[in-house]
Amino acid sequence: MNKNIPFLDLKAINQAHRTGLIEAFTRTLDSGWYIMGAELKAFESSFANYCGTRYAIGVANGLDALILVLRAWKELGKLKTGDEIIVQANTYIASILAISANGLVPVLVEPSHLTFNLTADGIKAAITNKTKAILPVHLYGQLAPMADIMSIAQESGLLVLEDCAQSHGASVAGKKAGSWGDAAGFSFYPGKNFGALGDAGAITTNNDELAQVICALRNYGSHKKYENIYQGLNSRLDEMQAAMLQVKLPYLDAETQHRQKIASRYLAEINNPFIVLPHVELHEAHVWHLFVVQCDVRSELQGWLEQHGVQSLIHYPIPPHQQKAYPEWNQLSFPVTEHLHQSVLSIPISPVMTDEEVTQVVNIVNSFKI
Repeated sequence: MNKNIPFLDLKAINQAHRTGLIEAFTRTLDSGWYIMGAELKAFESSFANYCGTRYAIGVANGLDALILVLRAWKELGKLKTGDEIIVQANTYIASILAISANGLVPVLVEPSHLTFNLTADGIKAAITNKTKAILPVHLYGQLAPMADIMSIAQESGLLVLEDCAQSHGASVAGKKAGSWGDAAGFSFYPGKNFGALGDAGAITTNNDELAQVICALRNYGSHKKYENIYQGLNSRLDEMQAAMLQVKLPYLDAETQHRQKIASRYLAEINNPFIVLPHVELHEAHVWHLFVVQCDVRSELQGWLEQHGVQSLIHYPIPPHQQKAYPEWNQLSFPVTEHLHQSVLSIPISPVMTDEEVTQVVNIVNSFKI
Protein backbone atom coordinates (compact mmCIF):
# COMPACT_ATOMS: atom_id res chain seq x y z
CA MET A 1 0.00 0.00 0.00
CA ASN A 2 1.49 3.32 -1.08
CA LYS A 3 1.71 6.13 1.46
CA ASN A 4 1.05 9.76 0.61
CA ILE A 5 4.29 11.64 -0.01
CA PRO A 6 4.07 15.42 0.43
CA PHE A 7 6.16 17.67 -1.76
CA LEU A 8 7.86 19.15 1.31
CA ASP A 9 7.12 18.26 4.94
CA LEU A 10 8.15 21.45 6.75
CA LYS A 11 6.78 20.23 10.05
CA ALA A 12 9.03 17.16 9.97
CA ILE A 13 12.04 19.19 8.80
CA ASN A 14 11.75 21.60 11.71
CA GLN A 15 10.79 18.87 14.18
CA ALA A 16 14.37 17.59 13.86
CA HIS A 17 15.54 20.91 15.34
CA ARG A 18 12.72 21.25 17.89
CA THR A 19 14.81 21.29 21.06
CA GLY A 20 17.27 23.85 19.73
CA LEU A 21 14.53 26.01 18.27
CA ILE A 22 12.60 26.10 21.55
CA GLU A 23 15.77 27.00 23.44
CA ALA A 24 16.52 29.78 20.94
CA PHE A 25 12.95 31.07 21.17
CA THR A 26 13.05 31.09 24.96
CA ARG A 27 16.43 32.82 25.05
CA THR A 28 15.27 35.50 22.66
CA LEU A 29 11.93 35.95 24.39
CA ASP A 30 13.59 36.31 27.78
CA SER A 31 16.18 38.77 26.48
CA GLY A 32 13.56 41.48 25.96
CA TRP A 33 15.43 42.62 22.82
CA TYR A 34 13.76 41.71 19.52
CA ILE A 35 15.27 43.87 16.75
CA MET A 36 18.94 44.43 15.79
CA GLY A 37 20.51 42.71 18.78
CA ALA A 38 22.92 39.98 19.75
CA GLU A 39 21.09 37.17 17.94
CA LEU A 40 21.32 39.02 14.62
CA LYS A 41 25.01 39.81 15.10
CA ALA A 42 25.78 36.18 15.94
CA PHE A 43 23.92 34.84 12.92
CA GLU A 44 25.43 37.40 10.53
CA SER A 45 28.90 36.37 11.68
CA SER A 46 28.12 32.66 11.33
CA PHE A 47 26.53 32.97 7.90
CA ALA A 48 29.34 35.16 6.55
CA ASN A 49 31.83 32.56 7.77
CA TYR A 50 29.79 29.79 6.16
CA CYS A 51 29.61 31.56 2.80
CA GLY A 52 33.25 32.66 2.90
CA THR A 53 32.50 36.40 2.77
CA ARG A 54 33.48 39.35 4.92
CA TYR A 55 29.90 40.41 5.52
CA ALA A 56 26.45 38.91 5.86
CA ILE A 57 23.69 41.44 6.45
CA GLY A 58 20.34 40.17 7.66
CA VAL A 59 17.25 41.62 5.97
CA ALA A 60 13.52 40.95 5.98
CA ASN A 61 13.34 38.62 2.95
CA GLY A 62 15.06 37.54 -0.25
CA LEU A 63 13.39 40.10 -2.49
CA ASP A 64 14.51 42.93 -0.21
CA ALA A 65 18.04 41.51 -0.30
CA LEU A 66 18.20 42.01 -4.07
CA ILE A 67 16.42 45.37 -3.94
CA LEU A 68 18.78 46.71 -1.29
CA VAL A 69 21.97 45.77 -3.14
CA LEU A 70 20.80 47.50 -6.31
CA ARG A 71 19.58 50.50 -4.28
CA ALA A 72 22.97 50.73 -2.54
CA TRP A 73 24.80 50.68 -5.87
CA LYS A 74 22.61 53.58 -6.99
CA GLU A 75 23.45 55.51 -3.82
CA LEU A 76 27.14 54.84 -4.45
CA GLY A 77 26.85 56.09 -8.04
CA LYS A 78 27.61 52.71 -9.57
CA LEU A 79 24.13 52.46 -11.12
CA LYS A 80 21.60 55.03 -12.26
CA THR A 81 17.96 54.95 -13.34
CA GLY A 82 17.61 53.39 -16.80
CA ASP A 83 20.70 51.20 -16.60
CA GLU A 84 20.29 47.67 -17.94
CA ILE A 85 20.65 44.53 -15.82
CA ILE A 86 21.02 41.14 -17.53
CA VAL A 87 18.92 38.36 -15.97
CA GLN A 88 17.63 35.00 -17.18
CA ALA A 89 14.14 34.96 -18.65
CA ASN A 90 13.04 31.81 -16.80
CA THR A 91 13.62 32.97 -13.24
CA TYR A 92 11.03 33.50 -10.53
CA ILE A 93 9.61 37.00 -10.87
CA ALA A 94 11.30 38.27 -7.68
CA SER A 95 14.61 38.55 -9.56
CA ILE A 96 12.88 40.83 -12.07
CA LEU A 97 10.92 42.83 -9.49
CA ALA A 98 14.11 43.82 -7.68
CA ILE A 99 15.45 45.38 -10.87
CA SER A 100 12.22 47.21 -11.73
CA ALA A 101 11.81 48.48 -8.16
CA ASN A 102 15.02 50.46 -8.57
CA GLY A 103 14.11 52.10 -11.87
CA LEU A 104 16.53 49.81 -13.70
CA VAL A 105 15.81 47.86 -16.89
CA PRO A 106 15.70 44.04 -16.82
CA VAL A 107 17.19 42.54 -19.99
CA LEU A 108 15.81 39.02 -20.31
CA VAL A 109 18.18 36.38 -21.66
CA GLU A 110 17.39 32.79 -22.61
CA PRO A 111 18.90 30.16 -20.30
CA SER A 112 20.70 26.95 -21.14
CA HIS A 113 18.10 24.29 -21.95
CA LEU A 114 20.25 21.87 -19.95
CA THR A 115 21.05 23.72 -16.70
CA PHE A 116 18.25 26.34 -16.77
CA ASN A 117 20.90 28.96 -15.90
CA LEU A 118 22.53 31.83 -17.77
CA THR A 119 25.23 31.01 -20.33
CA ALA A 120 28.35 32.97 -21.18
CA ASP A 121 27.27 33.29 -24.82
CA GLY A 122 23.81 34.51 -23.85
CA ILE A 123 25.26 37.19 -21.60
CA LYS A 124 27.78 38.39 -24.19
CA ALA A 125 25.08 38.72 -26.84
CA ALA A 126 22.93 40.85 -24.52
CA ILE A 127 25.55 43.39 -23.47
CA THR A 128 25.00 46.95 -24.71
CA ASN A 129 26.48 50.30 -23.75
CA LYS A 130 23.68 50.59 -21.16
CA THR A 131 24.49 47.29 -19.46
CA LYS A 132 25.83 47.82 -15.97
CA ALA A 133 25.25 44.55 -14.11
CA ILE A 134 24.53 40.82 -14.40
CA LEU A 135 22.07 39.08 -12.08
CA PRO A 136 22.67 35.32 -12.37
CA VAL A 137 20.10 33.12 -10.61
CA HIS A 138 21.35 29.77 -9.33
CA LEU A 139 18.05 28.21 -10.30
CA TYR A 140 16.78 25.09 -8.53
CA GLY A 141 20.05 24.90 -6.54
CA GLN A 142 22.65 24.61 -9.32
CA LEU A 143 25.36 27.25 -9.55
CA ALA A 144 25.47 29.34 -12.70
CA PRO A 145 28.82 29.28 -14.57
CA MET A 146 30.26 31.87 -12.20
CA ALA A 147 33.89 31.68 -13.31
CA ASP A 148 32.81 32.58 -16.87
CA ILE A 149 30.38 35.23 -15.62
CA MET A 150 32.98 36.92 -13.45
CA SER A 151 35.42 36.91 -16.36
CA ILE A 152 32.86 38.59 -18.63
CA ALA A 153 32.02 41.10 -15.90
CA GLN A 154 35.66 41.99 -15.39
CA GLU A 155 36.27 42.43 -19.12
CA SER A 156 33.16 44.60 -19.53
CA GLY A 157 33.29 46.52 -16.25
CA LEU A 158 30.00 45.08 -14.97
CA LEU A 159 28.73 44.44 -11.46
CA VAL A 160 27.53 40.95 -10.51
CA LEU A 161 24.67 40.30 -8.08
CA GLU A 162 24.04 36.61 -7.36
CA ASP A 163 20.49 35.49 -6.64
CA CYS A 164 21.17 32.70 -4.15
CA ALA A 165 17.60 32.17 -2.99
CA GLN A 166 17.78 28.49 -3.97
CA SER A 167 21.49 27.69 -3.68
CA HIS A 168 22.59 27.86 -0.03
CA GLY A 169 25.86 25.92 0.23
CA ALA A 170 26.36 25.14 -3.46
CA SER A 171 30.03 25.43 -4.40
CA VAL A 172 32.62 25.10 -7.14
CA ALA A 173 36.26 24.46 -6.23
CA GLY A 174 35.45 25.22 -2.60
CA LYS A 175 33.95 28.62 -3.41
CA LYS A 176 30.35 28.87 -2.24
CA ALA A 177 27.30 30.56 -3.69
CA GLY A 178 27.23 34.11 -2.42
CA SER A 179 30.99 34.57 -2.52
CA TRP A 180 31.50 34.81 -6.29
CA GLY A 181 29.86 38.10 -7.22
CA ASP A 182 30.20 41.64 -5.93
CA ALA A 183 27.21 40.86 -3.72
CA ALA A 184 24.53 38.22 -3.31
CA GLY A 185 20.96 37.99 -2.05
CA PHE A 186 19.66 35.03 -0.05
CA SER A 187 16.13 34.05 0.93
CA PHE A 188 15.42 32.05 4.08
CA TYR A 189 11.74 31.54 3.24
CA PRO A 190 10.57 28.46 5.20
CA GLY A 191 10.57 26.19 2.13
CA LYS A 192 14.19 26.92 1.17
CA ASN A 193 17.00 24.45 1.85
CA PHE A 194 17.97 26.74 4.72
CA GLY A 195 14.66 28.09 5.93
CA ALA A 196 13.52 30.26 8.81
CA LEU A 197 10.13 29.98 10.52
CA GLY A 198 8.86 32.99 8.60
CA ASP A 199 10.17 35.46 6.05
CA ALA A 200 13.89 36.23 6.30
CA GLY A 201 16.84 37.04 4.04
CA ALA A 202 20.45 38.16 3.90
CA ILE A 203 23.01 39.88 1.72
CA THR A 204 26.63 38.76 1.43
CA THR A 205 29.53 40.83 0.14
CA ASN A 206 33.22 41.50 0.63
CA ASN A 207 32.89 45.21 -0.10
CA ASP A 208 33.21 47.42 3.00
CA GLU A 209 31.56 50.49 1.48
CA LEU A 210 28.64 48.53 0.04
CA ALA A 211 28.04 46.78 3.38
CA GLN A 212 27.94 50.10 5.23
CA VAL A 213 25.38 51.58 2.85
CA ILE A 214 23.18 48.45 2.96
CA CYS A 215 23.27 48.41 6.77
CA ALA A 216 21.88 51.95 6.73
CA LEU A 217 19.37 51.34 3.93
CA ARG A 218 17.77 48.36 5.70
CA ASN A 219 17.23 50.55 8.77
CA TYR A 220 15.35 53.56 7.36
CA GLY A 221 18.57 54.86 5.78
CA SER A 222 20.08 55.37 9.22
CA HIS A 223 23.33 54.38 10.94
CA LYS A 224 22.35 56.38 14.03
CA LYS A 225 18.82 56.59 15.38
CA TYR A 226 16.88 59.61 14.09
CA GLU A 227 19.68 60.57 11.72
CA ASN A 228 18.84 59.47 8.17
CA ILE A 229 21.48 59.53 5.44
CA TYR A 230 19.39 57.82 2.76
CA GLN A 231 15.75 57.29 1.87
CA GLY A 232 15.87 53.75 3.19
CA LEU A 233 13.56 50.85 3.98
CA ASN A 234 12.47 48.98 7.06
CA SER A 235 13.94 45.60 6.16
CA ARG A 236 15.60 44.06 9.18
CA LEU A 237 16.06 40.39 10.00
CA ASP A 238 14.45 40.16 13.43
CA GLU A 239 16.10 38.57 16.46
CA MET A 240 13.73 35.60 16.59
CA GLN A 241 14.33 34.49 13.00
CA ALA A 242 18.08 35.08 13.36
CA ALA A 243 18.12 32.85 16.43
CA MET A 244 16.16 30.13 14.61
CA LEU A 245 18.52 30.25 11.65
CA GLN A 246 21.54 30.06 13.93
CA VAL A 247 20.19 26.78 15.32
CA LYS A 248 19.72 25.26 11.85
CA LEU A 249 22.92 26.44 10.12
CA PRO A 250 25.23 23.71 11.54
CA TYR A 251 22.99 21.05 9.99
CA LEU A 252 22.73 22.56 6.51
CA ASP A 253 25.60 20.61 4.93
CA ALA A 254 24.32 17.26 6.23
CA GLU A 255 20.82 18.06 4.97
CA THR A 256 22.30 19.03 1.59
CA GLN A 257 24.14 15.72 1.40
CA HIS A 258 20.85 13.92 2.01
CA ARG A 259 19.26 15.87 -0.85
CA GLN A 260 22.22 15.00 -3.08
CA LYS A 261 21.87 11.33 -2.20
CA ILE A 262 18.19 11.38 -3.19
CA ALA A 263 18.99 13.21 -6.42
CA SER A 264 21.67 10.64 -7.27
CA ARG A 265 19.10 7.88 -6.86
CA TYR A 266 16.55 9.70 -9.01
CA LEU A 267 19.14 10.29 -11.72
CA ALA A 268 20.22 6.64 -11.68
CA GLU A 269 16.85 4.95 -11.25
CA ILE A 270 14.25 7.05 -13.10
CA ASN A 271 14.19 5.73 -16.65
CA ASN A 272 10.82 6.72 -18.05
CA PRO A 273 11.16 7.62 -21.78
CA PHE A 274 8.55 10.40 -21.41
CA ILE A 275 10.66 12.22 -18.82
CA VAL A 276 13.81 14.33 -19.22
CA LEU A 277 15.97 14.34 -16.10
CA PRO A 278 17.92 17.39 -14.92
CA HIS A 279 21.45 17.93 -16.20
CA VAL A 280 24.21 18.21 -13.60
CA GLU A 281 27.49 19.96 -14.41
CA LEU A 282 29.21 19.31 -11.06
CA HIS A 283 27.81 17.30 -8.15
CA GLU A 284 28.96 19.77 -5.47
CA ALA A 285 27.62 22.72 -7.48
CA HIS A 286 24.01 21.51 -7.07
CA VAL A 287 22.24 21.49 -3.70
CA TRP A 288 18.89 20.32 -5.11
CA HIS A 289 16.51 22.89 -3.73
CA LEU A 290 14.23 21.36 -6.34
CA PHE A 291 14.44 18.20 -8.43
CA VAL A 292 12.91 19.34 -11.71
CA VAL A 293 12.05 16.95 -14.52
CA GLN A 294 10.64 17.86 -17.92
CA CYS A 295 7.70 16.17 -19.57
CA ASP A 296 5.80 17.24 -22.70
CA VAL A 297 2.61 15.81 -21.19
CA ARG A 298 3.12 17.41 -17.81
CA SER A 299 -0.52 17.62 -16.73
CA GLU A 300 -0.94 13.89 -17.35
CA LEU A 301 2.22 13.11 -15.38
CA GLN A 302 1.19 15.35 -12.51
CA GLY A 303 -2.25 13.73 -12.47
CA TRP A 304 -0.67 10.27 -12.38
CA LEU A 305 1.54 11.23 -9.44
CA GLU A 306 -1.38 12.75 -7.55
CA GLN A 307 -3.50 9.66 -8.21
CA HIS A 308 -0.77 7.57 -6.58
CA GLY A 309 -0.19 9.82 -3.58
CA VAL A 310 2.86 11.79 -4.71
CA GLN A 311 2.55 15.57 -4.52
CA SER A 312 4.36 17.57 -7.20
CA LEU A 313 4.57 21.29 -7.98
CA ILE A 314 5.32 23.45 -11.03
CA HIS A 315 8.22 25.90 -10.72
CA TYR A 316 7.01 28.01 -12.49
CA PRO A 317 3.84 27.86 -14.61
CA ILE A 318 4.07 31.36 -16.13
CA PRO A 319 7.35 33.02 -17.18
CA PRO A 320 7.93 36.67 -16.20
CA HIS A 321 7.52 37.99 -19.74
CA GLN A 322 3.99 36.58 -19.91
CA GLN A 323 2.85 38.01 -16.56
CA LYS A 324 0.27 40.79 -16.42
CA ALA A 325 2.69 42.76 -14.26
CA TYR A 326 4.85 43.32 -17.36
CA PRO A 327 2.43 43.95 -20.25
CA GLU A 328 5.22 45.53 -22.31
CA TRP A 329 6.84 42.09 -22.57
CA ASN A 330 3.74 40.01 -23.33
CA GLN A 331 4.39 39.87 -27.08
CA LEU A 332 8.04 38.87 -26.71
CA SER A 333 9.16 35.37 -27.63
CA PHE A 334 11.60 33.30 -25.57
CA PRO A 335 11.21 29.77 -26.95
CA VAL A 336 13.59 27.99 -24.55
CA THR A 337 12.05 29.70 -21.53
CA GLU A 338 8.50 29.06 -22.74
CA HIS A 339 9.18 25.37 -23.33
CA LEU A 340 10.67 25.02 -19.85
CA HIS A 341 7.70 26.71 -18.19
CA GLN A 342 5.33 24.44 -20.12
CA SER A 343 7.18 21.21 -19.32
CA VAL A 344 8.89 21.42 -15.91
CA LEU A 345 7.61 19.52 -12.90
CA SER A 346 9.21 19.32 -9.45
CA ILE A 347 9.01 16.01 -7.60
CA PRO A 348 9.60 15.54 -3.84
CA ILE A 349 13.09 15.95 -2.44
CA SER A 350 13.88 16.90 1.13
CA PRO A 351 16.17 16.09 4.06
CA VAL A 352 13.46 14.04 5.75
CA MET A 353 12.58 11.71 2.86
CA THR A 354 13.26 8.05 3.60
CA ASP A 355 14.80 5.49 1.24
CA GLU A 356 11.41 3.80 1.05
CA GLU A 357 9.72 7.02 -0.01
CA VAL A 358 12.35 7.64 -2.69
CA THR A 359 11.81 4.11 -4.00
CA GLN A 360 8.06 4.71 -4.08
CA VAL A 361 8.48 7.95 -6.07
CA VAL A 362 10.85 6.25 -8.52
CA ASN A 363 8.46 3.34 -9.10
CA ILE A 364 5.44 5.59 -9.62
CA VAL A 365 7.33 7.89 -12.00
CA ASN A 366 8.65 4.93 -13.97
CA SER A 367 5.17 3.39 -14.25
CA PHE A 368 3.73 6.48 -15.94
CA LYS A 369 2.48 5.85 -19.48
CA ILE A 370 0.62 7.87 -22.09
